[in-house]
Amino acid sequence: MKVGIIGLPNVGKSTIFNALTNAKIPANNYPFCTIDPNVGSVLVKDKRLNIINKYIQSDKIIPTSIEFVDIAGLVKGASQGEGLGNQFLSHIRNVDIVVHVVRCFDNDDITHVEGDINPIRDIGIIETELIIKDLDSLEKQINKKQKIVKSGDKQAQFELEVLNKVYAGLNDGQLVKNIDLNEPEDEFISTLFLLTKKPVIYLSNVDENNIALSGDDYSSTVNKFSKENKSESLRLCGNIEMEISNLNIDEQADFLSIYNLESSGLDQLILSCYSLLGLETFFTAGVQEIKAWTIKKGSTAPEAAGAIHTDFQRGFIKAEIYTVLDLESFESEQNIKSAGKIRQEGKEYIVQDGDIIFFKFNV
Repeated sequence: MKVGIIGLPNVGKSTIFNALTNAKIPANNYPFCTIDPNVGSVLVKDKRLNIINKYIQSDKIIPTSIEFVDIAGLVKGASQGEGLGNQFLSHIRNVDIVVHVVRCFDNDDITHVEGDINPIRDIGIIETELIIKDLDSLEKQINKKQKIVKSGDKQAQFELEVLNKVYAGLNDGQLVKNIDLNEPEDEFISTLFLLTKKPVIYLSNVDENNIALSGDDYSSTVNKFSKENKSESLRLCGNIEMEISNLNIDEQADFLSIYNLESSGLDQLILSCYSLLGLETFFTAGVQEIKAWTIKKGSTAPEAAGAIHTDFQRGFIKAEIYTVLDLESFESEQNIKSAGKIRQEGKEYIVQDGDIIFFKFNV
């Protein structure tokens, strides 16, 4: 999974990226501090790994990971090349989900490119640029399809109708992800990797004084906007997240309690990314290593096996399965076996979040 972090310059993208990845990229008070995209891999915290290790006692624990990409700040006119905009927009095309960081704090020492704080206006600037870029992509596709349709190609005719439908929606200011499409239409549009088709999380970056509140005026407007636009929103304080990232586990818990927080904003962000993309985790476990694997919800046992290696999927025979809850209840694999709780599943089995699986295959 690849997550792109976008927003106007000086909204805190690089600070948040540094907190996520423990990178040391510049986070300075001027536009285009970030030019080339910074990429970092983030290990996904999962308490279930420790539960499994308590009873299996493995030599190694390997969490799953998410790749985050810090994309340079976009500005008004980016779709026309302003501020290296075309280059930056192309980086968004390669991610699975967009985290749109919105400035929701006042600070006279940090320049705002538009002169004042207005979260909804700022969101509009970015999304207008994304829409313009998508319109440009669709115009090229429409021109191609119009030539093919003349030959009587029925599939091309269908695709042209879908392109025109989506083009009209974009012209009305809709994001592609919010345009009402049936399944065949959606499948075709998904092949075009349009920027506004990607799922979005609006991330309100608030100041330290407001993080303990349920909402402030700025972030409340973002939350309302996200609900109206069928998206998700979260709030965090980039500076606090940076402090948390430099603490050990015990210190993090104490620090969070000061702000009456149960978990860090970045942990919540990772969970939201998983949820929005429809992902889940299964585990493989043995004395050599315990490992978490990310798959799409609804994946069959052979598809899950393919996440480990294509040979596992190609030669799949069956899967022996129990759950983390089973391991907690019976405290060992042997006890689970004795209780008859290890299941033998075939090719049709749909893997569930929290399954511990041993695959049998032959190639």
